[in-house]
Amino acid sequence: MRPLSPPVHAPDSVAAIDQPAFQARLAVLEASVTDLYEHAPFGSHTLAADGTYLRVNAVQRSWLGLARDELVGKKRLTDYLTPASQTAYQQHLASHGRRGFADLALDMQVGDGPLRPIALSYFPHTACLTDPAATSRAMLFDETTHKRQAEQRRVAAMAFESLAGMCVTGGLGRILAVNRAFTTLTGYTEEEAVGQHMRLLSSGRHNRAFYQAMWAVIGSRGSWQGEMVNRRKDGQLIAVWQSISAISNADGQVTHYTAMFYDITANREAQEQISHLAYFDPLTQLPNRSLLRDRLAHAVASASRYGTGGAVMFIDLDNFKAVNDTQGHDAGDQLLIQAAKRISASVREADTVARLGGDEFVLLLDTLAPPPADFARQVDLIGHKVLVALAQPYVLGKTEFVCAASMGITMMTEGATPSALLQQADLAMYQAKKLGGNTLCFFDLAMQNSVTQRVGLEQGLRRALDMQQFQLLLQPQVNELGHIIGAEALLRWCPTGRDVVPPSVFIPMAEESGLIVPMGQWVLDTACQQLKAWAGRPHTRDLQLAVNVSARQFAQPDFVQQVIQTIDRHGIDPTRLKLEITESMVLDVADLIVKMNALRVLGVRFSMDDFGTGYSSLSHLTNLPLDQLKIDQSFVFNMHAKPTDAVIVRTIIAMAQALGLEVIAEGVETDAQRAFLLENGCLLYQGYLCGRPMTVSALEALLEHALPSGDAPPA
Repeated sequence: MRPLSPPVHAPDSVAAIDQPAFQARLAVLEASVTDLYEHAPFGSHTLAADGTYLRVNAVQRSWLGLARDELVGKKRLTDYLTPASQTAYQQHLASHGRRGFADLALDMQVGDGPLRPIALSYFPHTACLTDPAATSRAMLFDETTHKRQAEQRRVAAMAFESLAGMCVTGGLGRILAVNRAFTTLTGYTEEEAVGQHMRLLSSGRHNRAFYQAMWAVIGSRGSWQGEMVNRRKDGQLIAVWQSISAISNADGQVTHYTAMFYDITANREAQEQISHLAYFDPLTQLPNRSLLRDRLAHAVASASRYGTGGAVMFIDLDNFKAVNDTQGHDAGDQLLIQAAKRISASVREADTVARLGGDEFVLLLDTLAPPPADFARQVDLIGHKVLVALAQPYVLGKTEFVCAASMGITMMTEGATPSALLQQADLAMYQAKKLGGNTLCFFDLAMQNSVTQRVGLEQGLRRALDMQQFQLLLQPQVNELGHIIGAEALLRWCPTGRDVVPPSVFIPMAEESGLIVPMGQWVLDTACQQLKAWAGRPHTRDLQLAVNVSARQFAQPDFVQQVIQTIDRHGIDPTRLKLEITESMVLDVADLIVKMNALRVLGVRFSMDDFGTGYSSLSHLTNLPLDQLKIDQSFVFNMHAKPTDAVIVRTIIAMAQALGLEVIAEGVETDAQRAFLLENGCLLYQGYLCGRPMTVSALEALLEHALPSGDAPPA
């Protein structure tokens, strides 16, 4: 911005002017101007009305190779311009001559010499004391030697009008110049800002120590940059990234400061949002797993250092899945939000309530009030308070839903790690689930030992599959005459150098881990291999083998193909294979029927195992392509002691007869039980009375022993 000149006041009378002194001062001024003009570091000239030179400075005369007398009044600028440059020059004069123009690119040429590219700036009406007849003045920059400086000037000019707010201040902090971005970012116009101190933008967010440190850095390094908070004209606070640089003169004295700043308010908000998402659950706004681990690590360290008490409480909502299934996931989300608020309202503000995911929450209590002997009681009270709050009905739209919770608690102990504490609280929570829910349990070592055993059991099962440590034992199935008609294949695990592991121990783990699927395929394959071996012997070729199929195994999409491929691989008669399913599998009835029919067409038979212990619908039962019902051994064992069990046995037999199905009883151990079954129409049975589970060779020996007399049951 061009500074305003001070007003010139006319003297009251000409006589008041000291003419000699005035002329002397005027001569000094003219000499100074002439010297400045003559020794300027760029070409410069003034032109008369006819276009001839009036004054040409030393730089331009050196370019033209002529003395002042050879140029003034004799030569024109256009005499030294190329034809194309002459045209451009004349066009600019015609269109812009009245207001002037800057940096017009032209080419000068003296005689046959080389071209000299120049940038010409033209200023009309520049009459002055030194050149009263001048009608214009021009400055010429040699682009050959000063191109870099010209580029730097243009870049500097563009930078000053960049998107960054910029201002120049004097040494005392008064604003001298601002750019357009400054006015946009601060809300102050140029007129409002210039002349004001930079304190104009102070937000009050930074104390004296901050500014002292900032100016100390500027004093030692010449510049500073960092994050600040400025206040706009409208009072709004904006976060900026600001850099301040000191400008010194040749003597090393600071004369000016430049300040440049960018508005990073949006970036800061975005960073805060990203940080929030990284450490907080978006649904409940509670700390997530990452933040919980940080706080838990801090709490463990504090408890170890200062001896303070603390606890970790793992909370899982009971029956939450039913909310999603019946009310929809939106209702489930609303319930989780309400549950988070209830837990938070039940504890101190200093405690941490976190959501791990799903319907799992963790409550971290630290700095419990001494004495240490009272820590557990305090935690128990808080835990029951939370459970009571969570057990209250939830209003989901127009529906009320009750969703209590199970809680596991572990106390902070010396040397415990965050991971161990979470694992212990989780184990205790599952124990609370086993107790029926809506209760809490404290962790103890017995739980940990149980988990360790389970992990070891699973690892052992995986090794057993790889090392073929399984064995099939066969329990004979006999008819009313005591003849062996087949056997049930029973899986046994025989670890090397250890006792046989009971099925009641490893089968539930196999089901839970999914290992039951490859184990079931091994049983099926081994059974078919045995049927193939029996097919070539007269006394075994008519035997059937019953193989138990787990729900997981049957649910495999390619289960039917697996069975067919196994049958084909061994080349057996499919009618010799019987697959035993349980009532618990009658959940997806449509899929079950399709698969059973596909195999029954081949001749594979099906038996419903443990019948009467499940809750399958009788209407579903009538639709299943079954061949046999198996009475569970629990009814057989008690049918003489409990009249109700005897009624159940008679009912199952009658139902099987009505449906045209075979019926077989398991767990028959006494002659009285066998007699009751035969009397009521159950002609097939298995149990210790006719044989314990045995090896294939033992069963074959039993069959050979029974061949001569077919009327007595083998013992």
